This record gives sequence, C-alpha cells and structure tokens, in this order.
Amino acid sequence: MTQAAGRDVEYQHEGTRMLGLVMAPQGGAAGDSSAAAVLLIHDAFGISEEMIGNATRLAAAGHPVFLADVWGERATPASATEIGPLIGAMVQDRDRWLGRVAAAHAALDAQPELAGRPLALLGYCFGGSSALEYLRTGAAVAGVAAVHPGLDLLDQDWSAPGSGSVLLMIGTDDPMATPPMRHRLEEHLSSAGLDHQFHLYSGTTHAFTSPKAAASPEPEVFAYNARSAARAWAATTGFLAELSAPAS
Repeated sequence: MTQAAGRDVEYQHEGTRMLGLVMAPQGGAAGDSSAAAVLLIHDAFGISEEMIGNATRLAAAGHPVFLADVWGERATPASATEIGPLIGAMVQDRDRWLGRVAAAHAALDAQPELAGRPLALLGYCFGGSSALEYLRTGAAVAGVAAVHPGLDLLDQDWSAPGSGSVLLMIGTDDPMATPPMRHRLEEHLSSAGLDHQFHLYSGTTHAFTSPKAAASPEPEVFAYNARSAARAWAATTGFLAELSAPAS
C-alpha cells in the first residue's frame, strides 16, 4: 500500500459547474503506469466522505482515481426528499445524465495522472446505474464495475453498446435488482458480446457497502452487510488488477 494525495478539478456541463476530485498514488506506486485508472461515480449521496474514502483506498492500492460530480456543485443530498428529484430528473433526461458522465470522462482524460492508462468505470448504487448506462450507450472502456446498481433505472435499448468487461456485485434480495432484472441485463450483455460476471451475495439487500445503512429503518430494502461489502471490495480490486496492462 502507498499514500494518496487529492486535488479538486473543476469542469462544466451545459452551464453547470462540476467539482470532481483526483486521488492519485504517491511514492513508488505513482510511477506504475500499468495500473488501471478509475472513473468513480458516486451514489445518490454525491461526493460524500464515504466516496472519498473509496477513492483514497483505490489510490493507496496504486490506482489513480477521478471522482465524478454528477449532481453538480458537489451537492451532497442527505435525505430521500432531496435524492428522489435528482435521480428522477436524470432518468427523465438521459441525454443530460449521460452527458454529465461523459463530461467527467473528458475531465479525467485531461489529468496527467490518469491519461494513457486502461480505464475502468466503478459506480455505487446510482453510480453503478450510471456506469452501466454509459456502457449501454457506447462508452469504450476497459471495464465497468457496478456495486449494488439500481437495475430498475436502466433503459433496455442495447442496440449500440460500447466495449469493456463487466462486473456486477449485487445482493440476492435487492429489490432494485430483482432476478428478472438481472436476467434481462445478462441477456443484453450476452447479446452485445460483452464479457461479464455476476457476483451475488446471499442475505443481502441494497446499499450493502454503506456503513450509513447499518441502522436502516427498512432493512428489507437497504442495509449494510460487512461480509458482502468485503467480498465486493475484493472482487473490485481483483477486477482492476485484471484490467491493468502488463508492466513494460
């Protein structure tokens, strides 16, 4: 493990100010250009301390990270009354939603710490849905990892997908990623010829990686699961290692 250092990156989309975050390895790992870069897409709570913590852990493992700001102005909604309208607005205007992901991708490409590396998209909850939607509409990346994504948010038109391997990490009891939803997505990925794998965690619902959900008022809908969270992290880091280019 190594140290990590962060810096803010301002970028724009259709007049909205975005404030992303680069988290880059320091020390010996900083010179390893073979490690995959990560475009990390936050969950519904925005660029929270939890998401920054994930970026820091990835950078400490040698992967430079660009943490996207999908909501804009680095908004961090704190309740369902704030989150619902934000997600609803994106689902109703997918061009704007995916335009914001594309703007983050472009901002990432301009950062010297991340340029020229294999690129993986990593998203949690809403961010996982965002990563899959970006792939569905043509993104060409090395890989996409989605942790408890809301499959209920996905469009079903996979007629012009991008490229990249796909890793899905989902609780078997997640009401936002039911067996029929998972089966439908698997059919789309197979039809598109995309390499993919599903990791299913028993006794696990939505948002299982978030300690904020440890005292969930609706554990049948969302709840923290430490064992599943650890398994998902191990799967994610293994996936990133697989995507990383061989050292020259």
